[in-house]
Amino acid sequence: MKEKVLVIDDEEAIRKSLRMVLEYEGYEFLEAASGREGIEAVRRDTPDAVLLDIKMPGMDGLEALDAIRAKDAHTPILIISGHGDIPTAVDAIHKGAYDFLEKPLESERVLTALRNAVERKRLREENLRLRHQVEGGLRLVGESRALKTVREAIARAAPAHATVLITGESGTGKELVAWEIHRLSPRAEKTFVKVNCAAIPEDLIESELFGHEKGSFTGATGRQIGKFVQADGGTIFLDEIGDMSPRTQAKVLRVLENGEVEPVGMAKTIRVDTRVIAATNKDLPARIRTGAFREDLFFRLNVVPITCPPLRERREDIPQLVEHFVGDLSRDTSYRPKRFGSDAVESLRARPWRGNVRELRNAVERLLIMVEHDTIEARDVDGVALETAGAATVGGAAPVGAGGAPAGSAETAPAAGAAAAGAGRPQGSLEPPDPVAFRTLQDYKDEAERVFILRKLKENRWNISRTARAIDTPRSNLYKKLDQYGISRDQVQE
Repeated sequence: MKEKVLVIDDEEAIRKSLRMVLEYEGYEFLEAASGREGIEAVRRDTPDAVLLDIKMPGMDGLEALDAIRAKDAHTPILIISGHGDIPTAVDAIHKGAYDFLEKPLESERVLTALRNAVERKRLREENLRLRHQVEGGLRLVGESRALKTVREAIARAAPAHATVLITGESGTGKELVAWEIHRLSPRAEKTFVKVNCAAIPEDLIESELFGHEKGSFTGATGRQIGKFVQADGGTIFLDEIGDMSPRTQAKVLRVLENGEVEPVGMAKTIRVDTRVIAATNKDLPARIRTGAFREDLFFRLNVVPITCPPLRERREDIPQLVEHFVGDLSRDTSYRPKRFGSDAVESLRARPWRGNVRELRNAVERLLIMVEHDTIEARDVDGVALETAGAATVGGAAPVGAGGAPAGSAETAPAAGAAAAGAGRPQGSLEPPDPVAFRTLQDYKDEAERVFILRKLKENRWNISRTARAIDTPRSNLYKKLDQYGISRDQVQE
């Protein structure tokens, strides 16, 4: 979905000029010729960002800003001002504007400011989503000794500033543990920024983490704020850090040692106060022995180690997990309420669950869809849940609820319900999806988009800029899709 940008300006020439720039960059352009029209457009169209001229006849920019902020406190508003209006623009910043742009407008400055504003809005919404999920029941479910040990480690780690290294197999809930540490920490009201290190190509991960200056490399058309700076005062979660290159590891080590980041192309460093939580499903000591991971970085990260146990080591939690998933799915979807018989639960307890909590949830969802009667029995589990065996990482897997990673995390594939409907499709599959296998139109569209992106990445040899141009989308949007669908480079190199 395109990000919507509303331009409120009485000058038609400026609106036309901005339309050309924004539509070329893949934004959906909205316009209003006065402050009053702009206020109505914000209410009606819910834009992702607003460009607001400070000087307009009738209601001026400051009045419009006040009126918009009275009803919408969070949509980023960028003020357009002339040189003589700088004091007024600064006043607008104090009133809640995100940034100001001085006339004559430079397209690259506009685009950079917009990208940063929209990204900040996205991070805020992501944090709210995670917070609501936790309040609504997304949590570590179970009373096993192994899970109690994890909870105790979270409680000890949360108040400190120390780095945390979370290890465990895929699907065990590493991102949820990271979020819980942040939520219970003194930084809870600040930003939680997640970076999937496996989904970003080597030539761009430094720019993503530390930012870059305009012209610092081919395709760097404007300044970009890095994830460490975005997380300043809060927490950065470096997922799949075992896939990070030694070069980038050295730069992360510098942040941990000095609290400074050096954006690509910038001659000076920026100080940040960012807590680092990292996670991996790799054997880091083994990677240290082969030279693939820095030992000094490992020691810096491993101050507070937390291991997420695989589901096979806490089978006593499975009945409680099943009960939770049934309630969660029945509440949030159109599935008819069903119950699991004791023999069905025992059958689920006996399975290996190589995909851990994620695979169990997918199996429960599949059973809710495929079984017609109200009580699910062991024979239903044998006939349906077994079809998900070995498909722990499914291209259209449902978001993990209790005990797994939060929906949309790197450990969770994107489309709710798609796993149950289209199980058996490997995550790296380039074959077009079969519409019959999907429960909803959205599930099918998500899977089709994932396959389309994988194909284009393969055609362009994982060159992000070239792929973004080929499919006519901003590079930032392509990154979001890689993260949303859990696409990593090894899936493309087939």
